[in-house]
Amino acid sequence: MLRVSALLALCALLNAPASVAGQTALAPAPVFPQTISRDEAGHVVVRAIPLTAPLKLDGKLDEAIYREMLPASDFVQTEPKEGVPATEKTEIWILYDHDNVYVGARMWESHPERMVVNEMRRDSPNVFQNEQLAIVFDTFYDRRNAVGFSINPIGGRQDGQITNEKWNRDWNTVFDFGVGTFDGGWTAELAIPFKSLRYRPGAAQIWGMNARRVNKWKNEYSHLAPVPSAGAGSGLYRMSLAATLVGLDVPSGSKNLEIKPYAISDLTTDRNASPRISNDVGGDLGVDVKYGVTQNLTADFTYNTDFAQVEADEQQVNLTRFSLFFPEKREFFLENPGLFAFGGVAVNSGQPTSDAPMLFYSRRIGLNQGRVVPLTAGGRLTGRVGRYAIGLMNIQTGDETVSRSPSTNFSLVRVKRDILRKSSIGLIATGRSINSSGSGSNSVLGVDGAFSFFQNLFFDTYWARTRTTGRSGDDASYRGALSYAGDRYGVELERLAVGNNFNPEVGFVRRYDMRQSSGALRFSPRPKASKLVRKYSYQGSINYVENRAGRLETRDDEGRFDIEFQNSDRFTASYVDSYEFLPRPFRITSGITLPVRGYDSSKVRLAHTLGTQRVMSGTAAVEYGSFYSGHRLAVGLSSGRLKVTSQFSLEPTYSINQVDLVEGSFTTQLLGSRIYYSMTPLMFASALLQYNSTNHLMSANARLRWEYAPGSELFVVYNEERDTLGGLAPSRYPELANRSFIVKINRLLRF
Repeated sequence: MLRVSALLALCALLNAPASVAGQTALAPAPVFPQTISRDEAGHVVVRAIPLTAPLKLDGKLDEAIYREMLPASDFVQTEPKEGVPATEKTEIWILYDHDNVYVGARMWESHPERMVVNEMRRDSPNVFQNEQLAIVFDTFYDRRNAVGFSINPIGGRQDGQITNEKWNRDWNTVFDFGVGTFDGGWTAELAIPFKSLRYRPGAAQIWGMNARRVNKWKNEYSHLAPVPSAGAGSGLYRMSLAATLVGLDVPSGSKNLEIKPYAISDLTTDRNASPRISNDVGGDLGVDVKYGVTQNLTADFTYNTDFAQVEADEQQVNLTRFSLFFPEKREFFLENPGLFAFGGVAVNSGQPTSDAPMLFYSRRIGLNQGRVVPLTAGGRLTGRVGRYAIGLMNIQTGDETVSRSPSTNFSLVRVKRDILRKSSIGLIATGRSINSSGSGSNSVLGVDGAFSFFQNLFFDTYWARTRTTGRSGDDASYRGALSYAGDRYGVELERLAVGNNFNPEVGFVRRYDMRQSSGALRFSPRPKASKLVRKYSYQGSINYVENRAGRLETRDDEGRFDIEFQNSDRFTASYVDSYEFLPRPFRITSGITLPVRGYDSSKVRLAHTLGTQRVMSGTAAVEYGSFYSGHRLAVGLSSGRLKVTSQFSLEPTYSINQVDLVEGSFTTQLLGSRIYYSMTPLMFASALLQYNSTNHLMSANARLRWEYAPGSELFVVYNEERDTLGGLAPSRYPELANRSFIVKINRLLRF
């Protein structure tokens, strides 16, 4: 009993906040005209300014309030010199009236002509690669969750959510802005309606907040409330280090009702359907409703949901025996993804960094075998009740004949409770009324914990079990993952098990029947006097996977060396020694099947990333080594970007694999490019053009998006896929597989 008490006391000490009552210690509140105060311990308090006269949102900062009230300033560097004052001055004001919270900001620049400004499109990840100002608000003042907004000098903007100090840029809300320039730099004003935010009950509020300034042309990051260099790119999301915002007086948010009807018309050709569809004219109506049940809980309802405006998936080449992962892009599923993350595994975005299963993968709903399955209706309730985060979802899909998808009900329950300072425990349950085989139902139940100690030490764990009609035994999975993510040192340890019958059919599992043990060590020194190199990084890792019978199936030993340059370029060299056992014949490509046996291999990879301050940026990589029974040479360009003007850009990608095996030789090619043209920050046109030799497809997805009123949009979309099985030649035009032309309009009504 004494040992248990001592362990609990130690956990409490490691997670303890800087003062009693679970709140971070505060510096003295500033007194007008001062709007910021700091104490010797580094705590920062900012005071919000009530507006007594209307604010014109033009980015000029010429109202009297900006002269009468002193700004919050004195940003502190995170990169390249942690704790040193920022080299460029930044001034911000937080203001409010009955309807909005405002941010006014003046960013001084010693060399305005050198600023990196090349993205005007909303929510583009390239906004982060520009000169920018970003601000986050922890509206529940729980020191772990927040919403964030960023803007660059030409009106490119992003908004997103922070859940347990992790960023999700796919969240969108309604806010307005204005930007401008002056002789010494640029200015910005943001207006964020209180209706776009969720916060605790009561008029008088205390929030957490922080602001980040990025000087991309000199690769400098600075923050209003200091964060360590270990969080250069993600330090803004560490709400446990944020400043405290006082002085807000907010409305009650009584009704908080949003209704968003849509209308759509389309012209469709589909030669894979039975019977074939040729130039079929269609149309439909639907509606989304958002209602604030309380100030903390939000209900979403959708009827006859349509996602025709969503960008097409990027093609991938798969030379493994495991499933490919595609990120979620549909708006209805993108809000609050951090709430539905389970066991430390993120949901829906990017490629997974672990083989750990996702228990909720929203692409299982409304998509099957590349076909769109109609979403008849759905509802969701998300929010917070005290220290609990709650997420409930229920969606009914219709029939889809080509993929043989019957009408199915999907359900999800997620509950998390905050414990200690930055930790949580939770439960998840998912259900599917008809499983993928159509022979019964499927359900999942799991418990997880996420524990954060100090600033850089994390431990994630879970246990889960599935129930599927016709499958029993070996149907559980568990994980324990420890990571220390310091600036100079890094450690990762993971133990993962996935049963052969573990089958979360509202989730994603890359591989079954496995017991995985992995670890990595990193050493990242910073040279003190180098004008060329910012950081070196040396890393070694091992990954060991065996099946439930104890047979080794996968082993990867990797050594890696990285150089991060002062100008944001990066060089990487790695060597991997591997073993892979194929438990069954593997058809790697048409006409070539690899036999059952073990394969030793090794490969070398070299890559260089050009920083976004250049006209042409991206990562060029070459990889060569043994591969199953032969060798493979891979060359590729990823994350490419060619700036033509600040409004027009190309994002090319290319990869080629030349594979020579005992069983045969083959070559794969994947070629694509995004093309963007931004007319204004509220209107842009884009096209995604792709060719994939492995599935013989050439595709085009062109879109026009115009936000003609806040939260209201017009989309014009053209999609086409062609079969290149007969080859590409001037004398032969690829055969049409499907084509569609779509016009969709929606309108946001707020009450």
